[in-house]
Amino acid sequence: MTIPAPAAEADSGATAGRTPAEGSAPEKISEVVVRFAGDSGDGMQMTGTQFTNTSALIGNDLSTLPDFPAEIRAPAGTLPGVSAFQVRIADYDIHTPGDVPDVLVAMNPAALKTNLADLKPSGILILNSSEFTARNLKKAHYESNPLDGSDLDGFRVFKVELTKLTRAALEEFDLDNRSRDRCKNFFALGMVYWMYSRPLDNTTEWLKKKFAKKPVIADANIKALKAGWNYCDITGAFQTRYDVDPAELPPGTYRNINGNSALALGLVAASRRSGLPLFLGSYPITPASSVLHELARYKHYGVTTFQAEDEIAAVCASVGAAFGGSLAVTTTSGPGLALKSEGMNLAVMTELPLVVCNVQRAGPSTGMPTKTEQTDLLQVMFGRNGESPIPVIAPSSPADCFAAALEACRMALQYMVPVVFLSDGYLANGSEPWKLPQVEDLPDLRIDFHSDAEDFQPYRRDPVTLARNWAVPGTPGLEHRIGGLEKQEVTGNVSYDPENHERMTWLRATKIERIGESIPKLEVIGEQSGKLLVLGWGSSLGAITGAVNAAREQGHTVSRAHLRHLSPLPKNVGEVLASFEQVLLPEMNSGQLALLLRARFLKDIVSMCKVQGKSFNRSEIQDRITEMLGEDAA
Repeated sequence: MTIPAPAAEADSGATAGRTPAEGSAPEKISEVVVRFAGDSGDGMQMTGTQFTNTSALIGNDLSTLPDFPAEIRAPAGTLPGVSAFQVRIADYDIHTPGDVPDVLVAMNPAALKTNLADLKPSGILILNSSEFTARNLKKAHYESNPLDGSDLDGFRVFKVELTKLTRAALEEFDLDNRSRDRCKNFFALGMVYWMYSRPLDNTTEWLKKKFAKKPVIADANIKALKAGWNYCDITGAFQTRYDVDPAELPPGTYRNINGNSALALGLVAASRRSGLPLFLGSYPITPASSVLHELARYKHYGVTTFQAEDEIAAVCASVGAAFGGSLAVTTTSGPGLALKSEGMNLAVMTELPLVVCNVQRAGPSTGMPTKTEQTDLLQVMFGRNGESPIPVIAPSSPADCFAAALEACRMALQYMVPVVFLSDGYLANGSEPWKLPQVEDLPDLRIDFHSDAEDFQPYRRDPVTLARNWAVPGTPGLEHRIGGLEKQEVTGNVSYDPENHERMTWLRATKIERIGESIPKLEVIGEQSGKLLVLGWGSSLGAITGAVNAAREQGHTVSRAHLRHLSPLPKNVGEVLASFEQVLLPEMNSGQLALLLRARFLKDIVSMCKVQGKSFNRSEIQDRITEMLGEDAA
């Protein structure tokens, strides 16, 4: 979309272009949080994505939180099989997908049971009453039908026989009931579109393209979508409609993007800006797999994707690609990173540029594959043998994954080091509007391979960056070998000399420290000194920003800062920490960054830990801020 011009609302058939009954205008609201929940086969991710994309075209600011089942093909109708998609849309700048939903669409009893506790008091609850059968209630461990008791008191409940109504709407189609039932998510989507004054045309066009080879499926889903809209418009089941105006975003061209897509585009952009072919060596692992899928689409941009037989082969292939002169990348999550550690250390010793993308998930071991955490920080910092420092950069939002990928590539190429890009499942799967940058504003990443054969030494260093010469194999006169054994300074020959080993150890460490000269200082938002600083890193930015803003509106004096570069740290981190009486550090781990900061700066960091496979809510952090400040207000 392009801001400020909003998308025009076209009449998409049926009553899609109509205003509410009796010509009344929709009630204007600033924001709404909607959660779609159902079985993993109910298409909740597709439904939520369509609501998101339509809202993006209207011009709303938005943030999403997909929630995937941790089990592959859990039995239908069971609690472990519930899939959900939460989206928050607003007419102003927002930072999180919302603490609690205003609207919950539950497609079966299991979806209701796993999500009802999150629904705000007096929230709208749309239930597919067709699925509340004795069999499904038993699968969800209900002893009695919640539709008949008092469990739902306090909510605005709308019992709609979605399955039955969808089948009736699709009687004209030559489909069996199972195929008709697969369209009920679009019946529900049509209802929510009516409630929040969303047009149907974008989704109908998407369905035509997606099922171009199966037009009967496209037509059936479109019919179900319009039937859901018409159900609300004709029956008067919902007395009020709502509308959320476009947000006042900075002018430009925007697209809705998730973190893994932004990462993939950032890597492609880095390849083009450096003039180097991009090589990705990867082994599929949740939640990083979609980066491999995305990059496989860019072969026409000189991208080579290699799906290896395991994580070790993937990283070693990438190290080889770096030796051959490519922009080398490998992607994984925590369990895969453990296997890649020796290959990463090979890149440390050979001093080759390599970008290692770790999309964190809940552990240890296989853990909860589809749930998010920030528990790999100590692993990426120290999870290798010997003294092996590596730069670490952590994006803070889905859109920021693009810029952080470019920055990771810059550090790797300029300093000849492996770099860890430390994302997580919350960023990878979440989405937000992303303003497309101008190509001329992207960093110039061009590098010069060493080509002078006279007195060539592979470990001769740049006096500023300490980067060693990068000579592409096959260049006449630049024959050399590298490997995991310790190198003699300058020549790169194998050396077991104790003094040389110590010198090379400090050279590698000093090179990482030199990166600190090229990164910005830590910026403090709010007062530059005072009673409380809320410090964060990675995906906690949105919740921290919302919490601090809300606390300041209540009169509290509180500032915030967010670390993007975790190794090396910005040079003024110690100064910033010393400027505040208290420092609160929310982390989705047991306090890993707090541990490092306490050890280095001898500052008493207050840890706020959450290890539930869930991201922070704004209210959680806001309550902790209020607790730490007491009743003191500005």
